Amino acid sequence: MSAALPDAARGKPLEIWFQDEARVGQKGTLARVWARVGSRPRGLRDTRYEWAYIFGAVCPERAVGAALVLPYANCEAMELHLQEIARAVTPGAHAVLVLDGAGWHTSPALAAPDNVTLLHLPPYAPELNPVENVWEYLRQNKLALRVLDDYEAIVEACCKAWNDLLATPDRLASITAREWAKAS
Repeated sequence: MSAALPDAARGKPLEIWFQDEARVGQKGTLARVWARVGSRPRGLRDTRYEWAYIFGAVCPERAVGAALVLPYANCEAMELHLQEIARAVTPGAHAVLVLDGAGWHTSPALAAPDNVTLLHLPPYAPELNPVENVWEYLRQNKLALRVLDDYEAIVEACCKAWNDLLATPDRLASITAREWAKAS
């Protein structure tokens, strides 16, 4: 990893961050629920097609995160998210941001802040990104079985779900910590 760092980052404390996006919308997600054996519990499900994207990043070692809820997933949205991550990095530290190979992550037009270095995962390896587990947790526990009236309701639900997760740093760390992903 040290070969991927710019000269300006050498000698600074390192933070490992993971980033990904999730689309959340009216279509909703089904989830498992406790029910009596043999019964078929009913759940709410919407069939409309309004959605938003949660751009989320976490630093498992510090149990912190940075997110934006945006209407599109593109290079401009990714730059906004990189700026948000850069503000969340400990002052004086340098972040290595691990992310997948989405087009807006690999675009030559994407400019990373000075305190963030992008490190792309190999193709077809989502299991290496712990933020995938964050989306699974949020969908199962905060965003499933709901009917969201409009775009503003979707944004509000996404923000509340993300903030609820960040309010429990032990849970965030347990979902995202990986033994192989330590800065030291």
